[in-house]
Amino acid sequence: MNSGGRNDRGSAIVDFVLVAPILLALALAVLQLILVMHVRTVLISAAAEGARAAALADSNVIAGERRARAIIEESVAASVVEGIKVQPVVSGGNVLMAIEIDARLPLIALFGPTLLHVQGHALQEHA
Repeated sequence: MNSGGRNDRGSAIVDFVLVAPILLALALAVLQLILVMHVRTVLISAAAEGARAAALADSNVIAGERRARAIIEESVAASVVEGIKVQPVVSGGNVLMAIEIDARLPLIALFGPTLLHVQGHALQEHA
């Protein structure tokens, strides 16, 4: 019996109902952030690897794009890519192979940017 005459019966349920949506929203936000960071990392890696493949001495831009697409196709990022552009770029007297990948971010809620643009560069080898 409670000596103060106060009844705490059912307060745990009310506390749970008030706190559970906040914890659920926080957990979903963390999962969203993890997914976005994974997609970003895969795209950056694919751009760098594709640029390296295109910059080889006996290679071309098509080989670089194929390599980048192969890496992307093996991940969850395959459905978000909108375009891949490979081209030689001159920087400081050096010829670089540059790959640009544009993608839509897989967002559950539309908070933050929805488009992602990543680049990869590699120094062109000479035969």
